Amino acid sequence: MPHKITLTGSATGPLREYDRYVAFDMREKGSPSAPKGLKKSTFISYTVFVAKKAFNKTGLTKKSVMHEKILIQGEPTLDIPIDECPGEVGVICFQITVLPNKNDKEKNESDTKKEPKQEDSASSQAQKNTEPTKQQEEQVPVSQPAANEQKKETETVQTEAKEAPVPEKKALPKKKQLPTQPKGTQDVLNFDEIVVPEEFLKTRPNPEKTQKVIEFVKRTGHLDEPLTIDKESKVLKDGYRRYVVAKTIKMDKVPVVYEYQK
Repeated sequence: MPHKITLTGSATGPLREYDRYVAFDMREKGSPSAPKGLKKSTFISYTVFVAKKAFNKTGLTKKSVMHEKILIQGEPTLDIPIDECPGEVGVICFQITVLPNKNDKEKNESDTKKEPKQEDSASSQAQKNTEPTKQQEEQVPVSQPAANEQKKETETVQTEAKEAPVPEKKALPKKKQLPTQPKGTQDVLNFDEIVVPEEFLKTRPNPEKTQKVIEFVKRTGHLDEPLTIDKESKVLKDGYRRYVVAKTIKMDKVPVVYEYQK
């Protein structure tokens, strides 16, 4: 029987596009309380691979995939190159579903209840508009010369408005990609600024994958993926293996991406 895996949550890093598929990283935490006598479970990082056709059907974009809550159903894989699979476990996605937001669901229900009341008020307003008022019947007609003069003034104002030059809006300069850094990097920090949680320090990354990342850095001069950290506290949220690699080869600065705050 093939291994099945189910993940829920949002992407923890930017969307990466390839020839026929897209990939993004997710992270899940185990149960807060382990059975008696066993150690507490830790975070596990995953790299999800989705066919472009299935991804496009969800309506997700590069930005919304980090904000929307999604459900992934698939099978684990270990046959993906390290530069494409920075997560500890690769997941081949067979089905991807966008989960509804609880606040949006409540809003839709309240809007449905309000629709009948709005239709009643609209029909009563239309009935009032059809009834002629006494003020309209008693209105004094404007003399023909005055009406012509008023029409000329209106045309003059419209002509001046057309001739007035409209100031052009200057396009904002696009944010340039940081040089010699992996795709998705938002900032570069000193290695010593990053705070590593105790639960990461108790784990030991896969030696084979760690060695492949070290060889990648020696070959390209930079990490394959940025580290995910909290912007204010500088606490490491994802990418402990890349942190270990940076420490091993004594990197002074490391690329980072800030965790999305809801």
